[in-house]
Amino acid sequence: MSSTILIVDDEIHLVKILRFTLEHEGYNVISAFDGLEAIDKIESERPDLVILDLMLPGIDGYKVCNRIKENEELKKIPIIILSARDFENENIEETILADLLVQKPFNTENFLIAIDILIKASGIES
Repeated sequence: MSSTILIVDDEIHLVKILRFTLEHEGYNVISAFDGLEAIDKIESERPDLVILDLMLPGIDGYKVCNRIKENEELKKIPIIILSARDFENENIEETILADLLVQKPFNTENFLIAIDILIKASGIES
């Protein structure tokens, strides 16, 4: 059975591109377009990995990420923050408990390698 990835982003165009790319690689893909929907899907679907934008309607990506990582039952799910924010040069005041921070635009090949490594390392593969 292939791994399930949840994409959380309010940019529908980006979600479609990521879905196409990940499904082409053999992953099952589900999506959410705001923070509340993301939390619901993570709790109900238990994806093998989450790709999460920071700037989301409702509950922002920081809160979604930290809420998952602070939950004993969910904290092993790897989370990749995918954001246009410049993590190296911006002063980010909130602590982000994500497994990986990726800045948009990104190298697709490296991104796919990182996804594979994180899923295998988590030990929760479907």
